[in-house]
Amino acid sequence: MKKPFTIFSAVGSGGVPVEAAMTLIGLPFEVVEAPTWRGEAEAAKVAAINPLKQIPALVTPDGETITESAAILIWLADRYPEARLAPGLDAPARGQFLRWMSFISASIYALYWISDAPARLVGEDPALQARAKAAIKDRIVDCWRMMESQIPPGRYLLGDEMTVLDLYVAVLSRWGPRRVRFYEAAPRMSEVVKRVDADPRLAAFWAERFPFFDGWERLGAQG
Repeated sequence: MKKPFTIFSAVGSGGVPVEAAMTLIGLPFEVVEAPTWRGEAEAAKVAAINPLKQIPALVTPDGETITESAAILIWLADRYPEARLAPGLDAPARGQFLRWMSFISASIYALYWISDAPARLVGEDPALQARAKAAIKDRIVDCWRMMESQIPPGRYLLGDEMTVLDLYVAVLSRWGPRRVRFYEAAPRMSEVVKRVDADPRLAAFWAERFPFFDGWERLGAQG
């Protein structure tokens, strides 16, 4: 009997859409909780798997390591096509699926490496850090706004079926500057992510891995 998948992840992190996808597919998996932003002890849990000490990182039952959230999501969707979590290779929507998965990873997700610790680029000056964080949040909103102008969603972002793209957007839109600004920038996409939030197949999952609470859509939106 093969080992289950192992996902190095953390509550509320970029590993959550990967966990959600595996939940929908019905895969057995184990979570190694590794909030790497909390210090070297947590980062050390991931170091042997991903030398950048970043999550998510997926170890397959065959022992292969896959990093980068977009890559993992695409791989899972393609590996388990029966779950219908991505357009097939010959499907008309395939190009747009790859476009937006790559866009989110490169243009939005990547900015959090700076936003979460602006001293990495601007030093220890609190004023410079505050300006950098504000500029990054504005840039993220601009990216959501651009995506909204280019994508014509149906029930979901690429039509009538949920894909890993919907999971990706649903999770990242909950990070700073929070959903309150996402709703303003992307009203049509907002209806999609609310539908993902409410999916009954994920109710128990969200409660455990990225719980809703009063005011979560606004918390920290301006900070």
